[in-house]
Amino acid sequence: MNESIVRTLSGIVYIALLVGATLFSEYSFVLLFGMFMLIAINEFCKLSNLSKTIPLIMGVVGFVVFSPLLINTFYTNILLNIGALFMAFMLLEELFEKGPSAPKDKTAKLARLTGYVILPFLLIIKLPFVIVGVYSPFVIIGSFILIWTNDTFAYIVGKTMGRHKLFERISPKKTIEGFLGGMLFTILGACILSQFDNFLTPVFNSSLPWIGAAVILVIFGTLGDLVESQLKRKAGVKDSGNIMPGHGGILDRLDSIIFAIPFLFLYYQILTYVS
Repeated sequence: MNESIVRTLSGIVYIALLVGATLFSEYSFVLLFGMFMLIAINEFCKLSNLSKTIPLIMGVVGFVVFSPLLINTFYTNILLNIGALFMAFMLLEELFEKGPSAPKDKTAKLARLTGYVILPFLLIIKLPFVIVGVYSPFVIIGSFILIWTNDTFAYIVGKTMGRHKLFERISPKKTIEGFLGGMLFTILGACILSQFDNFLTPVFNSSLPWIGAAVILVIFGTLGDLVESQLKRKAGVKDSGNIMPGHGGILDRLDSIIFAIPFLFLYYQILTYVS
């Protein structure tokens, strides 16, 4: 079968599964992203040459203990958020260093796994519960729509107008023009979403919260894509996995959101506090 057809069909199945499970119920959403987390842990272990038994146990324990269906307190969320933010800043420091070496110590690899994969996935699972305390699926679907909008238009604008490289050492195809184009169209998408959502707009009576979310997702989502590209470059692989034909692995599909989620989660926590 033609590669582009396989890629398209695979993408449709992925989007249908994600949107369908998120809309169906809070239980199907939590279980789907719990499954995504375990797959991502397995992929990260392969990238890092790390035995997967202990990491998978860590993931299952974290999922059971910190699931929003069981525990969803403000202080617990803050602690998880701090841990994920700490690892995000460490990975950013490595990204902007030339030729940093990957950690060889098992403890360091487990720490990176925890901060880069497990904690962000737990925050994604908690995100729809973060403001009003009840399950609000639109915030998840809206966040992914913004991520997909940025990816699509950054590619289109970069392909047609791109002249200046954004971060050539890690991703030669990304351009500043593509980044700015993705930002513009994602902000426009946020303005449209704000007219339909039942999550942020009624609380703040403004499209600004969604615009703020769009800016965070574009900036840190782009950085997340670069971080994962660097991890794959160190591992000497093109894709993190092959679970999605034509798209790679779960980390390839979710690299933007898992890196941006600590910043987005903090943003929503601040909005909750000021409201």
